[in-house]
Amino acid sequence: MAGEWLNITLGDFVALQRGHDLTEPQRRIGNVPVMGSAGQNGFHDTARAKGPGIVIGRSGASFGQVHYSEDDFWPHNTGLYVTDFKGNDPRFAFYFLKAIDFDRYNSGSAQPSLNRNFIYPIPVCVPKPKEQRAIAHVLGTLDDLIELNRETNEILEEMARALFKSWFVDFDPVRAKLEGRPPAGMDAATAALFPDHFQDSELGQIPKEWEVKKVGDFIDRLSVGQKYDQKTVLPAGAVPVLDQGKSGVIGYHNNTPGVTATMEEPVVVFANHTCYMRLMTHSFSAIQNVLPFTSSTLDTFWAYYATEGRLSLSEYKGHWPDFVIQETVVAPRDLTVAFRQAVLPIVALIRTAEAESRDLATLRDTLLPKLLSGEVSAAQAPI
Repeated sequence: MAGEWLNITLGDFVALQRGHDLTEPQRRIGNVPVMGSAGQNGFHDTARAKGPGIVIGRSGASFGQVHYSEDDFWPHNTGLYVTDFKGNDPRFAFYFLKAIDFDRYNSGSAQPSLNRNFIYPIPVCVPKPKEQRAIAHVLGTLDDLIELNRETNEILEEMARALFKSWFVDFDPVRAKLEGRPPAGMDAATAALFPDHFQDSELGQIPKEWEVKKVGDFIDRLSVGQKYDQKTVLPAGAVPVLDQGKSGVIGYHNNTPGVTATMEEPVVVFANHTCYMRLMTHSFSAIQNVLPFTSSTLDTFWAYYATEGRLSLSEYKGHWPDFVIQETVVAPRDLTVAFRQAVLPIVALIRTAEAESRDLATLRDTLLPKLLSGEVSAAQAPI
């Protein structure tokens, strides 16, 4: 083991306390993160714990999950939170606690439960604070790069949505041509695809020769093939498995993917019940309630932004039948293909960043147990 490491108990490493009650009616508008068993679940105007801080899910489906807050926060009663790091580095403590299999220390019966007094005696071996900070720097650098990619992708997604809104919601190119101006930032060939007049429709004024259609009229639902149980442990592999929540990918497997998708032939997934949507440009599998579709009559890239960006998902109940009857303005196919060409470089950048983040996460998860056991020192880490 590298350096001088200390054999202590978890109770000697950090002090834990149950979080504080905060019902939905009690929440007030603010910018203080509320940290629960599954991570941040909203905001409040008052903090009960100083950042940086750590919350561990103490019950239910998020039992044993470990979450980190850089800022002051409200620790919710669904978790335990660290009240004293006892001289240890907070970010190192986060990674160290994440590596503990708390499932072994379930003190509940009908429902999993984490009791601080039950886990305090766990024997642990930790390095001195200087090595802790070095380890946290290595792992934190990888997580910071992943977070930077996530933030960058959010910006790129907003760029694509803004372009869709300009062309197909605000009809900016049509308005420009109507006023005798060339559409801004657009080549002549693309500009020629837009009309220069409007017509009346049940949704108001829309570009001439465009139509109002139901979503179900221009999408084609696909089969997901083999479905996976969310509780099933998935071995490492190349095929992502999607769930219906915003977490998206819940694991990977090496079996034949249930749905084939590429940059040339993407697939949109609609999450029944939650209405979450995702544009997939690589093959995948899914659990229950993930419904994939394409658009053979128009263009799948366009269909994604038309349904995810244009429709108000709060207007329907969250089921496929409610989704497909929604109406939207539909442009001619050649214009939807032109939009595809315009956003393709943006989507390609998003895909590259996602692949890089997965590689970074794999490196982090490989290094984590080696760094925390002393098998590899922070100075030896390949970053």
